[in-house]
Amino acid sequence: MFSSRAIERATYDSVAFRFIAANEHPDHDTIASFRKRFLPQIQALFVEVLKLARTMGMLKLGTVALDGTKIHANASRHSALSYGHARKLEKQLKREVQQLLKLAEQADAADIPDGMSIPEELERREARLAAIAEAKRKIEARVAEREQAEYQAKLATRAEREKRTGKKPGGRPPAPPSGMIGDKEQINLTDEDSRIMPVAGGGFDQCYNAQAAVATGSLLIVANDLTQAANDKQQLAPLIDQLKALPKTLGRVKRALADSGYLSEANVEHCAQAKIEPLIAMKRERHNARWKERFAEDPKAPPESASPMCKMAHRLKTKRGKKLYALRKQTPEPVFGVIKSVMGFRQFLLRGLENAKGEWNLVTMSWNIRRMFALGSA
Repeated sequence: MFSSRAIERATYDSVAFRFIAANEHPDHDTIASFRKRFLPQIQALFVEVLKLARTMGMLKLGTVALDGTKIHANASRHSALSYGHARKLEKQLKREVQQLLKLAEQADAADIPDGMSIPEELERREARLAAIAEAKRKIEARVAEREQAEYQAKLATRAEREKRTGKKPGGRPPAPPSGMIGDKEQINLTDEDSRIMPVAGGGFDQCYNAQAAVATGSLLIVANDLTQAANDKQQLAPLIDQLKALPKTLGRVKRALADSGYLSEANVEHCAQAKIEPLIAMKRERHNARWKERFAEDPKAPPESASPMCKMAHRLKTKRGKKLYALRKQTPEPVFGVIKSVMGFRQFLLRGLENAKGEWNLVTMSWNIRRMFALGSA
C-alpha cells in the first residue's frame, strides 16, 4: 500500500494495520512526512533485510541479473516546456507587455475592455517571463553539465585506450562542448528532475529509469538505483560498485548478466576490474535460433592476452555461457512485473531525483520482504 491516505484509512479498517500502528490513527500528512523525512534511514535498512535473508538461508549471491524499467514520475508530460517553445512564449509575452504599456499610456481609456486591469495583466506576464527565464537557465545549465560530462568521458576513454595500446588513437580528438541549446531540450515544470522517456507499448511519458540487480534463484533484489537517463549503458558501473560494496557476510557476486543495452567496452572492463565475470549480450537476441547454433561445439578459447570484451564474446558462445545467459530474462523481468502489476507500483509519489531514489529503495525492500515470505512458505 503506497498512498498515505489509504494507509490512514487502513488504521481504522484493517486489524493488521491497527496492530502495526499500536491502535493509533496517524494523519496522512504525518505518514507522508515520516516517509519523506526518514528516507536516508530507511535506505540503510535495505542491506539489513538482505542480511536477514542470508541468515535464513534464502539469499545466495553468485550470479545476478541486471535490468531497468521505466516508472512514471509524479508529473505529466504535458507540463514539460521545451527550449524552443520557451523562446516563442518569451517573444509573445514581451510583445503583449509592450502592447499593454501603450494601452496604459493612452489618455482615453475607452479602448480598454470591461473588467480588464492593465497592472494585473502586466504583473501576470512579468511573472510568466520570470518563470520562463528560470526554466531556460535550468535547461542551459543541464545541457552544459551533460555535454561537459560526455566530453570528459570521451577524453578519458581515449586516454585509457592510448595507455592500453601504447599508440595514439586515430581520428580527431573529441570536440569541446559547443554551448548550443537545441529547441527540443526541455524541462518539466512539475518535477524538473524527471525526463521524457520511451515506454512499453509505444509512446513517451515523464519517467525515471529504475535499475535493479536481482539474484538468480531467490529473485531477491541485491542492488538498486534510479537514473534520469533513458539509456542503460551508463547504469552498469554504479550497480557493479554497489554489488562490490555489499558486506562480505552476504557472499561474493561472481558473474553479472545483462542485455545488449548495457554493452560497452568500458562496462566490460569495469566488471573485469571488479573481478565479476560479465555476460552481456553482444547484440539483440534473435528469436527461434537454428538447431545448429544450439548444438554447436564450443569455439576455441581466446589467448590469455585477449581483451575482456573478446573473452566475454567467447563465453557467450559456449554451452555454459548460453545456459547462464538464459537466466537473464527469467530473473529481473518477473520481479518488475510483480512490483508493477501485483504490488501496484506504477508511479512515484515523491518528486525530485533523490526523493524518488529513496522511494524506489523502499519499494525494492518491500519486494524483498514479500519474496522472503513466499520463500519461507514454500
